[in-house]
Amino acid sequence: MLHLRVIAPRDQAAEVADLLAAEPGVTHVVVFPGAARQPAGDYIVCDVVRESADTVLHRLREMGVETHGGIAADDVELTLSAAADRAAEEAPGHGEDAVVWDEIAAKTGEQTVLTGTFLALIVVATMIAGIGVLLDQPILIVGAMVVGPEFGPLAALCVALLRRQPQVIGRSLKALAVGFLAAMAATALSTWALTAAGLVGRDMLLADRPLTDFIWRPDALSWVVGILAGVAGMLSLTSKKSGSLVGVLISVTTVPAAANVAVAAAYGVWHEAAGSALQLVINLAAIVLAGLLTLVVQLCWWRRVERRTGRPVPRQRPERGPARVSASRRPPRDAG
Repeated sequence: MLHLRVIAPRDQAAEVADLLAAEPGVTHVVVFPGAARQPAGDYIVCDVVRESADTVLHRLREMGVETHGGIAADDVELTLSAAADRAAEEAPGHGEDAVVWDEIAAKTGEQTVLTGTFLALIVVATMIAGIGVLLDQPILIVGAMVVGPEFGPLAALCVALLRRQPQVIGRSLKALAVGFLAAMAATALSTWALTAAGLVGRDMLLADRPLTDFIWRPDALSWVVGILAGVAGMLSLTSKKSGSLVGVLISVTTVPAAANVAVAAAYGVWHEAAGSALQLVINLAAIVLAGLLTLVVQLCWWRRVERRTGRPVPRQRPERGPARVSASRRPPRDAG
């Protein structure tokens, strides 16, 4: 269930309150006339079950409430209410499967910003993976997968493609391109520095590495694993099963492949660098393809559920402005 807070302009407040009161999935509607100062208007709060949240938010945005007012939503961890139970029973579908598209767009949209933290994390993760490649240590490889933050822009790219948001698509691609290029450059430099210090050597890369040589030997299973990881990652994001992301992180070979490209290039082992680059491209493409298809299936499924109930179905369209997630409720960093 979501706790919805709406600031509605005075000329729309009555219509907004009636809309919320008439929605079967909404309960605990409270109106504070004239309570809002900036922006000015009536302050309306309510609780809405997740399976009705997308419809409610869509209708509020159709009314243009966010233009002269504001809409905010928080997760409700505990609700003890017979009215809330009735709302959940009357709403179509199941809350665990519900997709709140504005929430997903807000979460993933923040992951497209090319921040210093993002660059630091992807550089550190790739450098860890570079050492893991040379030592043939799966533990270091797994650690690097968990640290890497690249699933955020990948998920944002999937959502932006579905919602036809060219600006978000551009920011996502920029974050991925700059992030991986910076990480590979830093890893190549660190490899030369460690070699000069006598800690690693080219012979370590050329030696048999049975535990990590899959990183630069892509095959059909690389596509299979990438597709499954993309499906699992998107489901964990849309269904609030964030714990499943840990499994996604340690199943795809994005950061390790980038690290192997950098290390192999630093030592001039170009056939291994090429194989690793292909592995990286395969994993990125598989995750985006699977994530986008997962979102399409979820959208079609919920349209079918809502058509059976005779309710209007919100349609995906280009957004007029990005939504934001408050710092207190911002989800954990997504990575892949």
